[in-house]
Amino acid sequence: MVRRPREGYDSLMIDYCVSGLAPEPFTHLYGLDDADLAAAGAKRYVVDANPGFPDRIEMRDLEVGEVALLVNYEHLPGSSPYRSRHAIFVRDGATQTYRSVNEVPAVMRTRLLSLRGFDAGDMMIEADVVDGGAVEAAIARFFENTDVAYIHAHNAKRGCYAGRIDRV
Repeated sequence: MVRRPREGYDSLMIDYCVSGLAPEPFTHLYGLDDADLAAAGAKRYVVDANPGFPDRIEMRDLEVGEVALLVNYEHLPGSSPYRSRHAIFVRDGATQTYRSVNEVPAVMRTRLLSLRGFDAGDMMIEADVVDGGAVEAAIARFFENTDVAYIHAHNAKRGCYAGRIDRV
């Protein structure tokens, strides 16, 4: 579905959805002690700064005092050469997956992002680095290419997977 651009955009905008991760792959880690987390390849942090601990389920920066789990997550499990995994934070106890249509969450807006557009075969066909405040224009540009099936956003500085963007 194509709609008229928002103020400040000079091209048509494609409707899109930004999604956080489902909590189910992480719930077995919730509440574990440090030894059990280490055995599972995870680490607990008590948040001591905001921003600094971006939760990938609820798509928000965690507040000081909340508990973050640092885990390794396979964000691109396809059988292409771009198959990939990396460290991400999830909030210990998060249960609600973030989902928004035509709205980029603040946790992405405040960071330099590496956007990677993939086709249906999980092959990267578009890529750019953008300021989070300008991400909508990049999303529109990527989706103008009808071969782009979805976009992965990564925090450019640390390389962490930040979220998925799909056409609506």
